[in-house]
Amino acid sequence: MNPFRRIIPCLDCRDGKVVKGVQFRNLVTLGDPVIHAIAYESQGADELVLLDVSATLEGRLAGIETVRAIREHLSIPLVVGGGVRDLGHAETLLEAGADKVAINSAAVVQPTLIEDLAQRFGAQCTVIAIDAARRAPTCDGYEVVVRSGSERTGRDAADWAAEATARGAGEVLLTSWDRDGTRSGYDLDLCRAVASRVSVPVIASGGASGLEHMAAALSSGADAVLAASIFHDGTTSVADVKLGLRALGIEVRLP
Repeated sequence: MNPFRRIIPCLDCRDGKVVKGVQFRNLVTLGDPVIHAIAYESQGADELVLLDVSATLEGRLAGIETVRAIREHLSIPLVVGGGVRDLGHAETLLEAGADKVAINSAAVVQPTLIEDLAQRFGAQCTVIAIDAARRAPTCDGYEVVVRSGSERTGRDAADWAAEATARGAGEVLLTSWDRDGTRSGYDLDLCRAVASRVSVPVIASGGASGLEHMAAALSSGADAVLAASIFHDGTTSVADVKLGLRALGIEVRLP
C-alpha cells in the first residue's frame, strides 16, 4: 500500500462545465474544468477525478471532449466516470486520456462488468464508485444508491464494496450521499465500515470543509480524500491541506 495519502480534487461536470450542489441536486455552474484542472495540478493535487453527473440519467457517456481538453494540460492521473455501461465505453474514455475509469450504477445492475474491465484493462484502471446513504433510522448500516442518488437499491454498501473488489476493482471511490456538499464532514462510520472489508485503497468523498475533516477520514481507514466545493471556491487549497496534514504527521507528497 502506498504510504503517501492522496489529496484529490473532484470536477463534477455537466454540459462541459464544472457544477456543484448538495446531495447531487440544485447544481450551480462554477466554470471551465480545464482552468480548474490546471490550478489543482499546480497546487500539488495527486490525482483528479472528473465525474459527468448527468451522463447516467441521460443515458450517455461522459463528455469525451471535456476529457480530451483536460488531458492536454494535465500530467497527473485522471479518473473519469459517468455513463460507463460496457467495455467500449471504458475504452473510449481511456483513449481520450483517462488513466482510470469509475463505474457506478451499471456495475450494480451488471456486476460482471467489473470483472470484464479488470481483465481487459487491469485492476489499476478499474474504480468502483459507491454512493451510499444511511438506512432508515430503525436500521443499521448504509445502502447503495444509484442514478445520481435518485434510486435506493437496498444493497449494503460494505457488502457491495467487498464484492466489487473481489471481482477485480482496484480502488473504491466512496461517497456519502447524506454528506455530499454539506461541509459537515466525511461520514467516518461509513468509511470505517467499507475500509474494514476491502484490501484496496478507499477514497473518502462527501462533506469535507477543510483540513480537520480530511485528517479524520485518513485516520478512519481512507487512503485518499476527495473534495470539490472547498477547492472550487478557494476556502482552502490542495497545497494548504498538504502542509497541514504533514504538520499532523500524515505522509503526503508536498508540491
